[in-house]
Amino acid sequence: MKNNHDNLPPHLDLEKVIVSREQIAQRIVALADELTRFYQGKELTIVMVLTGALIFVSDLVRKINLKLHIEPVSISSYPGKSTATQGCEFRLPPSGRIAGRHVLIVDDIYDSGKTMEFLEDALRQAGAADVHSCVLLRKQRADLPDRPSEVHFVGFDIPDEFVVGYGLDFDDLYRNLPDVGVLVEHAR
Repeated sequence: MKNNHDNLPPHLDLEKVIVSREQIAQRIVALADELTRFYQGKELTIVMVLTGALIFVSDLVRKINLKLHIEPVSISSYPGKSTATQGCEFRLPPSGRIAGRHVLIVDDIYDSGKTMEFLEDALRQAGAADVHSCVLLRKQRADLPDRPSEVHFVGFDIPDEFVVGYGLDFDDLYRNLPDVGVLVEHAR
């Protein structure tokens, strides 16, 4: 049986907007400038974490003024309707073209840090020349003051709330929203 809210447009399932589309667009330009300066003179390999980072990466790479490769990976850590990590494993591992490359992991959100740690370890083992990371969002987690990895480039620090939009999902929904917002309780 469907609830009354099932037929409403997806943006109506947001309790509030945390980061607007305008803020995202401005920050992407600034991040791209930082990354262009940081990797100046190097060929960059962006390891894009599917599916959440797809929209972020597509906007970001068009603003980076470098030669670059895009290497998609998929990691399972939040299956289905789960809102807590269940451990990491590859669904789509990186290709064999990592050795000797300057690698930037780009993900949608940094939460517990376990996905980033898992991926950094795998890329170092694959022989990357160096590995850095970039995320659109970094959750402020008082319960995890010492997360296992550091993020080098951050779009926005956000409160520890369940967010969707701009690539972030709940049960594969809401990725298409142009803003990042808190999902209302009844939609979870």
